[in-house]
Amino acid sequence: MKRKQRIGVITLGCSKNTVDSERLMNQIVLNDYDISDPNHADTIIINTCGFIEAAKEESINSILNAVELKKQGKIKKVIVSGCLSQRYKEDLIKEIPEVDSWFGTENYEGIIKEIGGELKYELLGERYITTPGHYAYLKISEGCNNPCSFCAIPIMRGKHKSKTIEELMNEARFLASNGTKELIIIGQDTTDYGIDIYKKRNLAELLNRLSELNKIEWIRLLYAYPTHFPQDVITALNDNPKLCKYLDLPLQHISDPVLKSMRRGITSRRSKELIESIKKGVPGLTLRTTFIVGYPGERDKDFTELCDFIKQYEFDRIGVFTYSAEENTSAFDMGDPIPAEIKEERKSALMEIQKEISEKKNKSLVGHNMRVVIDGFEGERSTGYYVGRSHRDAPEVDGEVLIPADHRLLTGHFYYVTIYDYNEYDLFGRLK
Repeated sequence: MKRKQRIGVITLGCSKNTVDSERLMNQIVLNDYDISDPNHADTIIINTCGFIEAAKEESINSILNAVELKKQGKIKKVIVSGCLSQRYKEDLIKEIPEVDSWFGTENYEGIIKEIGGELKYELLGERYITTPGHYAYLKISEGCNNPCSFCAIPIMRGKHKSKTIEELMNEARFLASNGTKELIIIGQDTTDYGIDIYKKRNLAELLNRLSELNKIEWIRLLYAYPTHFPQDVITALNDNPKLCKYLDLPLQHISDPVLKSMRRGITSRRSKELIESIKKGVPGLTLRTTFIVGYPGERDKDFTELCDFIKQYEFDRIGVFTYSAEENTSAFDMGDPIPAEIKEERKSALMEIQKEISEKKNKSLVGHNMRVVIDGFEGERSTGYYVGRSHRDAPEVDGEVLIPADHRLLTGHFYYVTIYDYNEYDLFGRLK
C-alpha cells in the first residue's frame, strides 16, 4: 500500500493565522493526506507573519530552516504562504529560490493544488483544530478599513470583509459539535463587523446569536477598535450571561499629538469617555488593551502622559509593543528616530507600572469564588498544578488560575474554585 503524503504545517503570528492554518489543514486531511510533525514531513507549509520586524525575522528564519531540511534530503518540498509572502513575494523569490511555491493569504485552493489535491469548497467552514479542543478562535472578518499610520495589515489583508451571520453560525456549530465550549471572537477590527454586508455594525447581534448555541458556554471578544465602538455591544456584554465580561480594546496611545499622527481617528478625551462608558455599562468588566511606544515624534511628555493614564485607569491587562517602521505605511517616511534602547526602556517602564496594578487587583480577589475552565496540567502529578482560566483570562496572553492537584480535574471542564493566593499575574485557587 502506498504511504500517504505527510504534510507539516508551521503557523506563525497571531490567532487569525491560526484559523487560516486550521482551515487549510482540514482540507489536507479531506484529501487523504496526513498532518505530520514538520520534522517528519514530506512537505512543509509555513504560514508566515509580516506584521512587524520581529515577526518577519521569525518567518524568514523558519523558511531558511525548512530549506535546510530540503537540502539535507529530509523533506521534499517547501511551500510558503501568509502575510509575509503576500507582502514580499517578489523579493523573497529572488532571495530564497529553494522554496518551491509562494502563496499569499487564504489561498487554500492554490496550496491544495500544489500538493496534488482538490479544494472541497463546501467544507471550507470546517477546521482541523490545533488549540486545546475546548476553545477555538472564530474569525468573523478579514482585512481592515482603518487608516492607522503604523499598520501594514490593509496592505497584506485588504479591505474589511465580513462573513455572514449564517456562515459564522455554521462554523460555530461545527466547532461546538467537536467539543468547543469557548469561542474567542477575532478579526482585524471586530467592531466593524457587518458594515459591508448589513450596512451597519452588527457585532452585538452576532454575539447574541452565537450565544444561542447550547454547547457554547463562554464567548470572548478580542480586537475591538475603539474609534467606532458600538454601544449595543456594551449592553450585550452586560446582559448576556454567555458573553465573558472581558474586552480587548487596543488603544495604542493616549497623547493627542501621537494619536493624531497615528491616524487613530480618536482623541484622548474621547478615549477616556469610552473607557468610562464601558466600565459603567459593564460592572466587573476585565479590560485589556495594547500600546505602542517609541512611535516617531513620541516626546518624553507624551510618554509621561501615557504612564499617568495607565496609573489612573488601572487596566486589568496590557500589552506593549515597540514601534516598528513598516514599508508602504504612512508613518514610514517619518523614519524611526527613537533609539531602540529608549523604546525598550519605555516598554519596561509601562510593564513595571502594570505589574503593580495587576498585583493589586489579584490581591483583591483572594477569598473570592471564580468559575474556571481547565486548560491542562503542569509539573509532576504529586506536586504540579492544574492550569485554569477565569472569564478574566484569554489564552496565551493573560494570566492563569493555578489549582493544586488535590482532586482530579478534567481538561476542558468548568469548576468553581476559591482564590487563596496570588502573584503579579496569576492566581492560585482550590476546588470549592
